[in-house]
Amino acid sequence: MRAGPVLLYVIGIAVFCAMDAFMKKLVEANPAVMATFWRYASAILFTGLIWVQAGRPAITREMLPVHMLRGGILAVSATLFFWSLGVLPLAQAVTIAFIAPLLIPPIAALLLKERMQPGSVLAGLAGFVGVLVAVGFEPDDWTGEQLRGVAAVLVSALTYAISVVLMRLRAARDGAATLSLLGAIFPAMALAPVMALTVAPEGWLPQGRDWLWVLSAGACGAIALQFIARAYARAEAQVLAPFEYTALAWAALFGWVFFAEPVSLRTWAGAAVIGAACLWQTRRASAVPAPSSPAA
Repeated sequence: MRAGPVLLYVIGIAVFCAMDAFMKKLVEANPAVMATFWRYASAILFTGLIWVQAGRPAITREMLPVHMLRGGILAVSATLFFWSLGVLPLAQAVTIAFIAPLLIPPIAALLLKERMQPGSVLAGLAGFVGVLVAVGFEPDDWTGEQLRGVAAVLVSALTYAISVVLMRLRAARDGAATLSLLGAIFPAMALAPVMALTVAPEGWLPQGRDWLWVLSAGACGAIALQFIARAYARAEAQVLAPFEYTALAWAALFGWVFFAEPVSLRTWAGAAVIGAACLWQTRRASAVPAPSSPAA
């Protein structure tokens, strides 16, 4: 496999981390359902422009069921994760969410019939060890609310892993532009009635500077998905999964640059473990031929 898909994937993860920084600002003063809805609603504008520039590729009835399913799953995953940030420390929530790359290979094997490669599993485990080194946990007593937060992150990680595999299922066939547009439309459609039922009408619209965070998050989400969809069109899900862990390094960088958050030696040690796992995965994957497009 060429290094191209890996580079595309890492860039996509970096842009997604920038989106998380904007969403962090947005959820400080807004319900998670409302913030998540507007994140996807604003992304429709940007993904629509990308779709038009790509020549308006056809959206057929045959492709809709998988995209509708993926959209609903994405809505659940994103809302649960953003909600968990209100009851858990950010470092703990992000660390728990990193189980998602470990779930991708078995889910891809189940849904896409990809042959599980022991090297991919080992690379994923090594990356997860790096996350634990970088973040760690302070021993304390868990409250009921915190336990519900942990459960929310676990379900979010599982549903995210499923959405990634579904992306792989359609990426090569539908193209990045179509996948990005439908990946914004269907989550927004799923979240609109939920927001209407759970948020007071006066809280449906962002206020003041919140619009800046909404538009910035939407743009980053649309751009990141372009990179990631193109990567999944050229590489198996289990090959790219360990590179999810590069998000730790990007999050540390954005936290330091934009929020003046210090980066500890423990964080850099974990990043070094993650980097070594990714480099090993790249060398291992270079000997694997590029896969053919999966059957839908």
